[in-house]
Amino acid sequence: MTTLAESLTAALGERYEIGDLIGAGGMAMVYRARDLKHGRDVAIKVLRQELAASVGAERFLREIHIAASLHHPHILQLFDSGEADGLLYYIMPLVRGETLRELMKRGPLPLSEAVRLAGQIADALDYAHQQGVVHRDIKPENILLESGHALVADFGIGRAVSGAQLEAPVALTEAGLAVGTPTYMSPEQIDGRTLDGRSDLYSLACVSYEMLAGLTPFAGKTVSAMLRQHLIEDPPAISSIRPDIPHGIGAALQKGMAKLPEERFATAAEFAGALHTGTTPTAVVLVPPPQRRWGLVLAAGALILAAAGGWLAWNRSHQSGPVSTSAVVVLPFTVRGNDSLQLGEGMVTLLSTKLDGA
Repeated sequence: MTTLAESLTAALGERYEIGDLIGAGGMAMVYRARDLKHGRDVAIKVLRQELAASVGAERFLREIHIAASLHHPHILQLFDSGEADGLLYYIMPLVRGETLRELMKRGPLPLSEAVRLAGQIADALDYAHQQGVVHRDIKPENILLESGHALVADFGIGRAVSGAQLEAPVALTEAGLAVGTPTYMSPEQIDGRTLDGRSDLYSLACVSYEMLAGLTPFAGKTVSAMLRQHLIEDPPAISSIRPDIPHGIGAALQKGMAKLPEERFATAAEFAGALHTGTTPTAVVLVPPPQRRWGLVLAAGALILAAAGGWLAWNRSHQSGPVSTSAVVVLPFTVRGNDSLQLGEGMVTLLSTKLDGA
């Protein structure tokens, strides 16, 4: 029986030297390869044959073409794609690093690192959403890390497969395949509703939660139990798992995982901004203690007395006759602000006596 690697070699051997299998998932297999024309190492992702038959070459290539038009520092570039002897494939750079999943296996991430990576992923998603492209399968396995630099992979695959599910649901069901990953699927994705960028945002919030907590926000024992949790349950507050997480981060995660799209952040960029702001301690406004405020009041009174005395002295020096007998009425002073303070009768008496005797 011919293996998939042998089929690839027969189909692409003139252009690529096929190497070993480096990854396998529910939808595709990934092989290391050498691009003979350009002299570079690449990764070839091949859809599983039962899925390829349901998707169809035309739809697959159309969606991959859209994904190939995305050019962003945090989106994994696509070099090529095609169909050969019934195999649907696309070719991308060989990332010399690890997936976010592999990183998280070592435990929860430091707050600053999790926020940094979430920001990079959000930046990629925000750009793609502005181009009208929704990823549909944001999960740690689709986030590659190269020198600490996040790269979002597999744009276009989710949409191609979702179309196949609508067109040929029996084939997909028999293959045991699902569009998206249950651990990170948005409620509207589970319900089969129309998706926009806020669905990806929900998935990113789930991934961000897991980066910080070391646990997924929902952990049903079965797929159906987990999907039910996404639909009707709120995740545990992350502070109950990591008390050191600031309140602002927890609030951003909760909003990102809101059940209704309109209750989430409008964009991935807003979510990233809320995470960044959440790491900043709340500013504290220092209010002078009462004794300091009274010191300011007395200083202000002294200035008033000095000004009044100066005015009377100037007035006398510029008059040839006696000083005008016009009355000056002194009323209690009020310092306006959040805490109103009255200048006591003593200050009024002092000022009146000074003016009267000047």
